[in-house]
Amino acid sequence: MKVASFNANGIRARLPILTIWLEREAPDVLCIQETKVQDSDFPREAFERLSYHCTFWGQKAFNGVATVSKRPPEKVWFGFNDKDKEEARMITAYIEGIPIVNTYVPQGTAPDSERFQYKLQWFQQLHEYFSNHFRPEEPLVWAGDFNVAPEPMDVYDPEGLLGSIGYHPQEHKALAEVKSWGFVDVFRRHHPEQKAYTFWDYRIPHAFRRGLGWRVDHIWSTECLAEKSTRAWVDVGPRQLEKPSDHTFILAEFEP
Repeated sequence: MKVASFNANGIRARLPILTIWLEREAPDVLCIQETKVQDSDFPREAFERLSYHCTFWGQKAFNGVATVSKRPPEKVWFGFNDKDKEEARMITAYIEGIPIVNTYVPQGTAPDSERFQYKLQWFQQLHEYFSNHFRPEEPLVWAGDFNVAPEPMDVYDPEGLLGSIGYHPQEHKALAEVKSWGFVDVFRRHHPEQKAYTFWDYRIPHAFRRGLGWRVDHIWSTECLAEKSTRAWVDVGPRQLEKPSDHTFILAEFEP
């Protein structure tokens, strides 16, 4: 199974990049974040023309997640408990018998803000979700924009950025607690020393060209599935195209 993740930062604006990329890479599953459209406006026809099944949960202008797959999901649910009361940030879809949890973790705004506390609480809630619904000894994929760079090699300036959103000790602790439930960072399993980024801030002039990036998009899995992973990589090509997202694609392949 070939799994990919991509923060589109507006799915309609990024649709040409997405469809061309899907035709070329043909993943079995693509987890998309920040679709930024209501469900009625999701461009499902574009994916269906490429023979992908679409599962999506959106809201106007903010957030939104979608999981597109070659095979229809056997089972799907949205959010933690109550879709009507939550932000559109998570889809769980069973595909080929494997639960794939697609998340857009809250960004957090600023360390002294209420949104930062919401982010930390969201991680705690996610840990409880995994504990209540799954077992770490069974296959499970967790993918998406985690909005945290876990290690010094995952940011371009680990000393200067320490304490900022996305690279804050409290975020590291919160993410590590979820990871301790039973996850393996699949990219790091194959590239323990490689610097590879998935996000380059629009607000920094020529950030991509200057290598000023972050690895905040991830594909993690339980150990039994990670053992079957054959490779993992970041495709930086789409970030160099016209009108790109500020993120790019991360991929991992697993043996049957």
